[in-house]
Amino acid sequence: MLNYVTYKHKNSTKWVTFIHGAGGSKSIWFPQIRAFKQEFNVLLIDLRGHGNSKKVENEDIKYTFDVVTNDIVEVLDHLKIEKSHFVGISLGTILIRCLVEQRPDLVESMIMGGAILKLNIRSKILMNLGNFFKSVLPYMYLYKLFAFVIMPKANHKKSRILFVNEAKKLCQKEFLRWYQLTSTINPLLRFFNLNEVSIPTLYIMGEQDYMFLPFIKELVTKRSSAQLHIIKNCGHVVNVEQPTEFNDKALAFLKMQ
Repeated sequence: MLNYVTYKHKNSTKWVTFIHGAGGSKSIWFPQIRAFKQEFNVLLIDLRGHGNSKKVENEDIKYTFDVVTNDIVEVLDHLKIEKSHFVGISLGTILIRCLVEQRPDLVESMIMGGAILKLNIRSKILMNLGNFFKSVLPYMYLYKLFAFVIMPKANHKKSRILFVNEAKKLCQKEFLRWYQLTSTINPLLRFFNLNEVSIPTLYIMGEQDYMFLPFIKELVTKRSSAQLHIIKNCGHVVNVEQPTEFNDKALAFLKMQ
């Protein structure tokens, strides 16, 4: 089972589950813990091979979005959580959306930070470069490149450093297993974009998230259940770069559900 940490609230029966992105860990949610645990029960999860979750020893096991999503379901079932709000960042938003397809009964609402719902030309080129070099370059070289391309500005430096340091806990084999997911990401995102869900959703995006923000702007105009908040002078990892505004907007949204 995945490594997880819970913070129980004395009175609330509501849960908020946090899902980090690729190369991260539950530690990236440190700026959120104090604010959220005052209002809700909080669940923080390390995805497989990340943080304190064990690396998979069986080299024949292939990662798919269904497999990784099932890991999250296993934790929720173990804790007997029947329904939760979900907060995700980057790849974590894709996993939450996968969870809606698999187990919509578990998802009360979604807060999607730095959401990935469509890949633009730059992101596709980046993935192709990764596919070309992944077997010949140490994974940290590629990860640093990805971090810089996605978070290029000086005010994104804190996010870059945090994710690069967290990614050091991975190994080459684990990185390659996760990178396998990129081969199925485009058809999966197309499916999501064609199938609207009625679950209340708040997108929190950085004004400088040039790779992913344009499509989210377009999407929310077509989805009655979706809202968008854009944080100024902020890049991809909104919960780290602007935690106060992220927390305020997210909590205000959750209290209305």
